[in-house]
Amino acid sequence: MHIAVRRLLVPLTAGAVAFTGLTAPAQAAPQASGKNAAKWQATQLDAHGRIYNDQFDFTDWGLTVDTLIALKATGARPQIAEKSTAYVAAHVRSYNSLDDWGQPGVRFSGATGKLLYLAVATRSNPRNFGGFDLRAESLALMTTSGADKGRFQDQGTTDYSNTFGQSFNVLGLTRSGGVPNDAVKYLVKQQCDVGGFRLYPDAVATACDQATDPVLDPDSTAMAVQSLLAASKAGNKAAGRAARKGALWLLRQQAADGSVQGSGPTAAPNTNSTGLAGQALRAVGQSGLVGGANAQKLRAGAAKAGRWVQALQLTSNNAGQAGGDIGAIAYDQTALTDAQQNGITAANRDQWRRATPQALLVLARTGLDDIGE
Repeated sequence: MHIAVRRLLVPLTAGAVAFTGLTAPAQAAPQASGKNAAKWQATQLDAHGRIYNDQFDFTDWGLTVDTLIALKATGARPQIAEKSTAYVAAHVRSYNSLDDWGQPGVRFSGATGKLLYLAVATRSNPRNFGGFDLRAESLALMTTSGADKGRFQDQGTTDYSNTFGQSFNVLGLTRSGGVPNDAVKYLVKQQCDVGGFRLYPDAVATACDQATDPVLDPDSTAMAVQSLLAASKAGNKAAGRAARKGALWLLRQQAADGSVQGSGPTAAPNTNSTGLAGQALRAVGQSGLVGGANAQKLRAGAAKAGRWVQALQLTSNNAGQAGGDIGAIAYDQTALTDAQQNGITAANRDQWRRATPQALLVLARTGLDDIGE
């Protein structure tokens, strides 16, 4: 995954197997399951409070931030979260730039927005996070004219900015003092009329419906929906309409068993996409943006997503050879079965610790617009 953060989490493998003919075991309360998952995820942090990838010898800053978001969403391991937050704050430039690699002047908009959101979610000072004013840095990366007006873009390098990064910047700015309307407008342009959002903006077709065969991405849609929900709460009516339309589109993508699939390499039912989508469904279903039967359907969809995710969590009753990793959530049924038979091995551990923090979001029962409040 590129340092610019193309998605909240990108699993290393796909190939999910749908539940067919299986009897699901009795499940614990969703929030308890979510907290157990977060506790396991906390064990993946090293003594510094970071996720370190031993296979490829690098600090995974994006996954470290994902882990912190999971801890704050569930309230698990507060002392570990505090230590990890301090470590990330001391290494802002290691994540949102290439300063460590001797390339000054490079700034990644996705990483900057994600750090800004982390500062808000951890109740840190976004204007002085490790000595950096992340609000100012985010705003400095926003294009102020032309077709890309309102877009947060990478500087000093190839631009990998996308809808995920746009959403994090809008979310972080909204929750830390206000977001420019142009930024919200640009995010809404990534939504096609049917309701879904594309992951990558098109340099030729600024608006989604003007693009040729745009790929609508459930993960990006769930992220954008929660970002726009925050902007709606701050008084932006257009953001509220887009969030409502996006949530209802997500509901239509959900399978009967509660699962949601992503796009591209994640285009099979998986806990990453299901966790994030379920979180968005619940957030909008409880927001008042949607009323009556549709609100009930969104909340019911979130509950179904939660049950599907829980069925892929390691528990004392189903762990088999993975008894040392109770609480972790598999990316899909194939991963769960393999762990039950062989344990979570060094070769596939990274997939588990990428799947778990995003999957548990539907179990935590709090939206990205609320974490830290």
